[in-house]
Amino acid sequence: MASNHQNNAPNEVVVVMVPLPAQGHLNQLLHLSRLISAYNIPVHFVGTPNHNRQAKVRVHGWDQTSDVKNTIHFHDFIIPPVFCPPPNPNAPNKFPSHLLPTFEATTHLRHPVAALLRNLASQTRRVVVIHDSIMASVIQDIGSIVNGESYTFHTVSAFAVFLFLWEGIGCPPELEGIRVKSKIPDTTPGLEDCFPDEFLNFIVTQYEYTVYNSGNIYNASRTIEGDYIDLLNKLGDNKKHWAVGPFNPVLVPEKKEGSNDGKRHACLEWLDKQERNSVIYVSFGTTTCMTDEQIKELAIGLEQSNQKFIWVLRDADKGDLFIDGDQVRKAELPEGYEEKVKDRGVVVRDWAPQLEILSHKSTAWFLSHCGWNSCMESLTSGVPIACWPMHSDQPRNTTLVTRVLKVGLVIRDWERRNELLTSSMVKDGVEKLMGSGEVDEIRKKARELGAAVRGSMVEGGDYRVDLSSFIAHITR
Repeated sequence: MASNHQNNAPNEVVVVMVPLPAQGHLNQLLHLSRLISAYNIPVHFVGTPNHNRQAKVRVHGWDQTSDVKNTIHFHDFIIPPVFCPPPNPNAPNKFPSHLLPTFEATTHLRHPVAALLRNLASQTRRVVVIHDSIMASVIQDIGSIVNGESYTFHTVSAFAVFLFLWEGIGCPPELEGIRVKSKIPDTTPGLEDCFPDEFLNFIVTQYEYTVYNSGNIYNASRTIEGDYIDLLNKLGDNKKHWAVGPFNPVLVPEKKEGSNDGKRHACLEWLDKQERNSVIYVSFGTTTCMTDEQIKELAIGLEQSNQKFIWVLRDADKGDLFIDGDQVRKAELPEGYEEKVKDRGVVVRDWAPQLEILSHKSTAWFLSHCGWNSCMESLTSGVPIACWPMHSDQPRNTTLVTRVLKVGLVIRDWERRNELLTSSMVKDGVEKLMGSGEVDEIRKKARELGAAVRGSMVEGGDYRVDLSSFIAHITR
């Protein structure tokens, strides 16, 4: 991609990206790779062949045919085959535990990554590693490379990370004169049922390698989370915290109706025909696996609401997207459902162009699990979020969206996570989204926040300041 940023001499500084092999993690670091490569800094993206392929085929919002090919170097490292069970819709915890074998297998990446780092270090002034917060063990050899340094990338909100770290030091009411409690809603949910013990144990195994951390990076915007970035920088850990997001493009070109380039998704053609701010986009991300009963209740509720919708109905990702394709579970809808709702609803069973849907003038709300990728894409598009958290950081993201930023509503309360959300509850919740009163103010706030984030990306804005600060630091 063309760049108007500062130039660096060839091979002066290189960046190596080390993502966790899960979609929300791969996607964010690939987008960050694009942003950094715009400064003419070579970026090396490492992973298994299939996970690198997954990152590339699913990226959207920018022209990967030119950008990726010319500025980002992918390294496909072979690791021993690993068996992952299929997603289990009836598991007591909604966390994607079926992916844990894949996460644990990433330990085999250590040696090929170390060889790459040493090779790059011999040819450059500095090797900079940006690694997923739970991939620290893979890059532990950076400690033995004199001209190497590493930065931890947190795939969740600055709000969620601050809460976790603040709780870890006993929740002091003040940090350097700032009253923390004034920034944290009283009813913020705890972490119970957010993660299974096996995953928490995996995280603990990474802790000992944080000694190599030279700073922290967030897919965050000061316009959205400035208070929490400031608080993170007052924790006393002597580490710098940078908000260099949003990573996703915020100005997605809107292709016109009748586009014949063969790349436009059918749901966008349908969106073109709908009135402005009339459609609810429904998607629960790549790690959500609903029971058949819950899918049926959601389907009936959407139908009975008489509101227009696009519903992305896919099962959770498997450990490897490109094998056993015939074993992907296809959720059953009530007989004749798609035909019955075709005038006001579209069910998408393949990969949906989420950025284009959210930036479309007809999209009014996003009914979401509140994964951080989805939150950032919705907030930067100015689309309010109807929150249905499932696991991980999602309950706390819900608090950020609804109680701090006030740009969303709760559809499914986390406290009732083990209960079935009935069709009548879905119907009532969806109807409320398209009503008036409180929701008018929420929609207005969401539009204003999206506009403010986009405005921050001009020269001199908060976004440019933090990103430029990070680039200046690693190229010092």
